[in-house]
Amino acid sequence: MAVLVTGGAGYIGSHTVALLTQQQRDVVVLDSLELGTKSRIDTVPFFQGNISDERLIEKICKKHDITEVIHFAAYKAVGESMEQPLRYYNNNVGGTIDLVRALLANGVERMVFSSSAAVYGNPASVPVTEDSPLLPESVYAETKAVMERFLASCDAIGMRSVSLRYFNAAGASADSSIGEDWSMSQNLVPLVMKAILGFSGPLNVFGNDYPTPDGTCIRDYIHVEDLADAHVKALDYLEQGGASLACNVGTGRGTSVLEVIDIAEQVSGRKVPHVVTSRRAGDPTSVYADPTLVRALLGWKATRDLRDIITSAWNWHSKIENV
Repeated sequence: MAVLVTGGAGYIGSHTVALLTQQQRDVVVLDSLELGTKSRIDTVPFFQGNISDERLIEKICKKHDITEVIHFAAYKAVGESMEQPLRYYNNNVGGTIDLVRALLANGVERMVFSSSAAVYGNPASVPVTEDSPLLPESVYAETKAVMERFLASCDAIGMRSVSLRYFNAAGASADSSIGEDWSMSQNLVPLVMKAILGFSGPLNVFGNDYPTPDGTCIRDYIHVEDLADAHVKALDYLEQGGASLACNVGTGRGTSVLEVIDIAEQVSGRKVPHVVTSRRAGDPTSVYADPTLVRALLGWKATRDLRDIITSAWNWHSKIENV
């Protein structure tokens, strides 16, 4: 029996594969390598291909006795999704439909789905609960919401699932062996590291006139290794017979852009070059999770704080200076 991780050579996927391997679980990775890096998964059994390839899914399921799946494989660039909606719907939604069809045909009936807090759009209040309306504001976020609804409907045909709506993943592995590739990311923490190390111009801080304590936007940052643990706990929940659900994965604490910069300066001992620019359209003022449900049903809680996140990211990214 083994778990199949689609998109397992990506940022969050590879950390999840590492945790599963550490727990001596049998793991198989499927990744197109369009956005993933094979070296991240070491010697884990690997198949290069697409989630829409039903023959390949059948081959993997039979060869490795797949019993459960963690599904990361998706395009995720917000701006690109607005420019290429067909590409996003075809891959994210169409690919997931093909994947589920192939899995069910091979007797696989448990899936943990990598969703996103982006499905909430600009929430009317915080902390965000699972009862908050889904109001996605990008094609990317809409595809995540559609996939959630699709998986919920598949309950009727035997596929139980947990959709994890996580907030801002950040950081790197404790041993600095894997981390976030800043060439593929527009997330704040890798951009902060890029600015500190001089591999970009000053960091853009998009607005400092929000109604927050320091005027900058507030987000919920979760360590990538904590996030990996949430996926594993979701697998266990389903294996124990848990019903399908969607839940938030976050710390329950909001952190501003300037707070991230301050901690980064403390950890690195360097200044973060930054400039304040105008607000970005559609940026919510404050978004952070209410993690009550995930704690109650999955027994999961974040164990690492913002300093841990920044320290691990700094250890990972600063290695580039010594190469």
